[in-house]
Amino acid sequence: MIKITSIGYDRVIKSLVLNAEANYELAIEKLFPLIDRYDSQRKLQNKKFYERLSKDLVNGCLMPALTLAFVEQGNDLYSDRDIDKIEKFINENISKGYVLDGIQRLNTLNGVKENPNIDLCQKLYLSIIVSKKKDMLLYRMITLNNGQKQMSPRHQIEVLTEEMLDYQTVNITIQTEKKKAENSVEGSYDMADVAKAYLAFFTGNVNNENNKIISEKMDEIILGRIMSHEVIEKEVQFDDVVKFMDKMASDPTNKKWFGVSNNMIGFAVGYSEGYSYIEKLSVEEFKNHIEAFDRAFASINPSKVNLGKFRRNLSHKYFAKADILRDDYDEILGYFIEETESN
Repeated sequence: MIKITSIGYDRVIKSLVLNAEANYELAIEKLFPLIDRYDSQRKLQNKKFYERLSKDLVNGCLMPALTLAFVEQGNDLYSDRDIDKIEKFINENISKGYVLDGIQRLNTLNGVKENPNIDLCQKLYLSIIVSKKKDMLLYRMITLNNGQKQMSPRHQIEVLTEEMLDYQTVNITIQTEKKKAENSVEGSYDMADVAKAYLAFFTGNVNNENNKIISEKMDEIILGRIMSHEVIEKEVQFDDVVKFMDKMASDPTNKKWFGVSNNMIGFAVGYSEGYSYIEKLSVEEFKNHIEAFDRAFASINPSKVNLGKFRRNLSHKYFAKADILRDDYDEILGYFIEETESN
């Protein structure tokens, strides 16, 4: 079992941070399956290094600590901070955990499990984060840079979108490219588009891709946006965006509208700013809103602007002000005219 040795509290991400101990046997039996369930499980990034680690593990080395994460929305764990209660929660919910740092090491350890010389009782140290929000865990990953090899913010969000956001949806299906190739579901949304929407939500900005700027510089810009946006202070989570889309998608018109990548990206940011009004809309009311939006958007001259960029920007700004603009075509068109004049 996993034994908790100390408890701390991170006031920035409002999460418990635990030091813990286990052993190699538990890591292979309970933790390796956590990385084996996702398409985005990464291949060994430095084959020579992990070949060396394989030999060291067999010879009895103490593997560097792994970082695990759990999401628990109840308040008891955070208020009581009772070590026995937290330890019980962790051990009963291992299958629901996420490996934030240590995928490569777990891969390597699992690869030598049949070697007769491996000591499966060897101690393994763990750092465990327990948070109320998945967004907090992603913020921790990006800003504090957990992981042996730094990933760009965009790559981390792509990975975490698939691995952490286990959407239980009714009306929409979200598929990776691999899943689509195996069995494409008609009308399904691309996981890549959802990841772009998550990045927009996380940065508060719909324009996070620019091939005119070198990749490294764009990553710096995105990181700066994440640091300044303070998504951790928001009441709304990206999960709420997906749940709302799923609810609205019971109507085919709404479902098709969200299937346009730029609509989804813009809406994700707009929802985070105007959710107190948007979340109260019925399926039919939302349909009226997007039909008025599209009617006004059709007035834009496509030869004069980048339509994709304008759709992202205007869907964001419209839903941020949806409580004022409502589904009034004339109001929306007037607002769009002002916005296009200033761009």
